[in-house]
Amino acid sequence: MSELSKTLPTKTPLLDRVHIPADLRNFSAEQLKQLADELRTDTIDAVARTGGHLGAGLGVVELTVAIHAVFDTPADRLIWDVGHQAYPHKILTGRRDRIRTLRQGGGLSGFTKRAESEYDPFGAAHSSTSISAGLGMAVARDLKGDKNNVICVIGDGAMSAGMAYEAMNNAGARNERLIVILNDNDMSIAPPVGAMSAYLARLGSGATYLKLRDVGKQLTKHLPKSWDRAITRAVEHARGYVTGGTLFEELGFYYVGPIDGHNLDHLLPILRNVRDAEIGPILVHVVTQKGKGYGPAEDSADKYHGVVKFDVATGAQAKSKGGAPQYTRVFADALIKEAKKDDKIVAITAAMPSGTGLDLFQQQFPARTFDVGIAEQHAVTFAAGLATEGFKPFCAIYSTFLQRAYDQVVHDVAIQKLPVRFAIDRAGLVGADGPTHAGAFDTAYLGCLPNFVLMAAADEAELTNMVATCAAIDDRPSAVRYPRGEGTGSIIPAQGVPLEIGKGRILREGHKVALLSYGTRLAEALKAADELAALGLSTTVADARFAKPLDLDLTLRLAREHEVLVTIEEGSVGGFGSFVMQALADHGAFDGGLKFRAMVLPDIFIDQDTPAAMYALAGLDAKGIVTRVFEALGKDAASETVKLA
Repeated sequence: MSELSKTLPTKTPLLDRVHIPADLRNFSAEQLKQLADELRTDTIDAVARTGGHLGAGLGVVELTVAIHAVFDTPADRLIWDVGHQAYPHKILTGRRDRIRTLRQGGGLSGFTKRAESEYDPFGAAHSSTSISAGLGMAVARDLKGDKNNVICVIGDGAMSAGMAYEAMNNAGARNERLIVILNDNDMSIAPPVGAMSAYLARLGSGATYLKLRDVGKQLTKHLPKSWDRAITRAVEHARGYVTGGTLFEELGFYYVGPIDGHNLDHLLPILRNVRDAEIGPILVHVVTQKGKGYGPAEDSADKYHGVVKFDVATGAQAKSKGGAPQYTRVFADALIKEAKKDDKIVAITAAMPSGTGLDLFQQQFPARTFDVGIAEQHAVTFAAGLATEGFKPFCAIYSTFLQRAYDQVVHDVAIQKLPVRFAIDRAGLVGADGPTHAGAFDTAYLGCLPNFVLMAAADEAELTNMVATCAAIDDRPSAVRYPRGEGTGSIIPAQGVPLEIGKGRILREGHKVALLSYGTRLAEALKAADELAALGLSTTVADARFAKPLDLDLTLRLAREHEVLVTIEEGSVGGFGSFVMQALADHGAFDGGLKFRAMVLPDIFIDQDTPAAMYALAGLDAKGIVTRVFEALGKDAASETVKLA
């Protein structure tokens, strides 16, 4: 250490003094700036150890500090849209001692969660819900006669979803006191910000100006309607030329901004003005940078949006130790091969090009790739429109996000029997993202719809062939589901071959027990068959491939030739097992005393952990399958194992 550095004053750490947000309210503006720096460092260190969403959280560090310093949380309700940017918020709200358990089994959720903290008034992991929830809280507050604030922080990406505008339209019409902070981290809306825009924002958020505007609105109400509309529009357009925000004003919000979301000298006074304003609703437009303060994340916002464990010094992310390709990559490669043969194939994603693998497709076919933003409803009906004109749309959406477009799937696709192809990524349990991202319900909610073909890939080779199958189906909608993560290491064919619709396959023949798998639990079914064989139970293993149309011949044969039939799937009750049970009942298969069991995900939401641990908890591993078979036979698997030993 140099002599000079020994004489320089060192700052006393402040983050150690923050246990709850109220502690921030004793800090000066300069101390809050130091606190923000420490909070950013702590966030980077935590995510480096656990993995998770990094860029979005780093972009709102100053905003998080400012909100908690100005508002009286948790009495003032703070709602983070999506919630993946809330790690700094968690650190400041009494969870710093657990922040390095993020997304781990038994640890903190990667999103906001009501059961986790009183500072999380609304759980979120899907986007664009904050304004609707916040308006509900604001109405409830007024009905109770309370005076607390409601603050919603929504990113500009989430503003591409129609739900956000539905909520703003309702909020603007009702006029409850509600604060919406638009976190514009892509410069997609804002003009350049600087001292003048910050000055105008402070002026525009001040009590005098807001009161004058409100009085003006009250006065013009007494004028003829045509005069009222003309004056109001003239004022709003004049403001729009100076500060922007005309759209939000039209929706009934007082617009403030844009302001620098990393400048506490701007944020603090403006948020205080907004807090004290006796009007509503108000939209505060802040401009931030994803990954702010960490070079690798600033330079590559997409790669550092969500990360695995990484080295803080270099930014290098840990590489997978496995050798098998990711299912998402297998899907993308298979679709590219099909598209090279057929120029009618197009691909659609709802703001998840890299998550669905369609970024790779886009590199090859930029004109045939469509990212519609966080707008799953639009994505599905857009695909339906393409299908009416003879194109072959592949709509690649996570299972959990496809739920958001269910009416469009029913009304715009299924009823019209349009050949939209759904590539359903993240089927089954997804590990660290937990229950909000689990793909548990798609087989049940699609299987009840007429006209659909439903497939689930057991491995990489099957997925490749199922993509080819979807491409070949041109008379009705189809869907193929596949999980997150690495495949089994199966040999991938150079070119996919369409499967015979509604036909499964038998991988192993036995005569006592039949295991009928739908999806990637097939590997566990094969392990279970080995264990059952060692215990003296000859076991057949079959891969259904299709949930709809069901392979009725295969299903009835398994029921007829075995004492026990067990179905296994990575989905909820009401899915594949239910379809099999219905078919068996319709054909009198239970009359001969068949012992049937349907293995599904349990009727609970399973918290984040490793996928293996989650499936073990669900009973959908080899051990669970063996146990279920012995239960069907009226025996105990553990005692039978002891007897054999």
